[in-house]
Amino acid sequence: LQLVESGGGLVQPGGSLRLACASSVFQLDYFTIGWFRQAPGKEREGVSSISTGGESTNYADSVKGRFTISRDNAKKTVYLLMTSLKPEDTAVYYCAATSRLWLGTTMSPDDYDYWGQGTQVTVSS
Repeated sequence: LQLVESGGGLVQPGGSLRLACASSVFQLDYFTIGWFRQAPGKEREGVSSISTGGESTNYADSVKGRFTISRDNAKKTVYLLMTSLKPEDTAVYYCAATSRLWLGTTMSPDDYDYWGQGTQVTVSS
């Protein structure tokens, strides 16, 4: 399973970006998808995750109310809409997939088996 992220870039504080995570070959229907981020000198942290059909979602406290995760299985794509962005949101953002569905909408990086290459998000004036 190969995942490719897109949509990162430079944005001013208060601005918005929409990240996309696409699979070029395999359907994503059987995978929980998570978004993670890693800032320089910090550990990778879970941002959000979504169940196979999109019924369940999970968010880190730091992004609740600002970020929205969604998925379009027909397009083999998962999205992360980020609004009211803050400088502390600056990081490389990764999407990941896990077939261990009994873990629910886990946001632990260790629970994910397939990773994209990451996309840089920089929030700065």
